[in-house]
Parts: sequence; C-alpha cells; structure tokens
Amino acid sequence: MAENHIDPSGNTAQFRAFVDSPEPAPAAASAPSRLPLLAGIGVAVVVVVALVAWLALG
Repeated sequence: MAENHIDPSGNTAQFRAFVDSPEPAPAAASAPSRLPLLAGIGVAVVVVVALVAWLALG
C-alpha cells in the first residue's frame, strides 16, 4: 500500500522552504474585555445604594 504523505524533512529544499516560511500573523489583537470593569462598577453602585438606604432608614 502506497503512502501518500510526503515528509518535508525528506527533501532539503522542501525542508528549507518549510523552515523559512513566515508564521501566519494573529488575526487582530482584540482589546481586553471590559466585562470585569463593568461588573465591578455595578457591584460598587449596589453597595453604595444599599449603604445610603440603610443610613436613611436606620
């Protein structure tokens, strides 16, 4: 049974072309997620509102 897979290291020219080929650039450097920041702000707002309500009713 014949093997169809050709190993690029078997041929010096193919190996050098494989080694010298540039790596694909990453797609797009996305900005970090803002979700933790928004969640922190939301928690802080809830705490401040609860504190003001506790002081006003207490």
